[in-house]
Amino acid sequence: MTVFNNIVKGLNEAIQYEKGLLKGKRHVVMVKPLPGYKANDIKNIRVKLKLPQSTFAQIIGVSPKTIEAWESGRNVPNGPSQRVLELLDKKGADVVKDYVISR
Repeated sequence: MTVFNNIVKGLNEAIQYEKGLLKGKRHVVMVKPLPGYKANDIKNIRVKLKLPQSTFAQIIGVSPKTIEAWESGRNVPNGPSQRVLELLDKKGADVVKDYVISR
């Protein structure tokens, strides 16, 4: 089939869809809500992984001061950080081995 024929076929399908003669495909995806880790949870994850705050911060992509603030309860991680914490909590050793280089 030529490029021209593919374009014509696609345009005809678009017209049929617009007229209600063709149903569109639909795929529903459900995303789990963010976990909501608090100060003690965050420290427990870090301790379980046997990491200092500085290394833990590098893995997550935040500053060591941010980790200090989270663990003391002065700050709460935002959405992406909550998701990374969830990954570290559930699959910690597997995730960490990909980012920590022993010398």
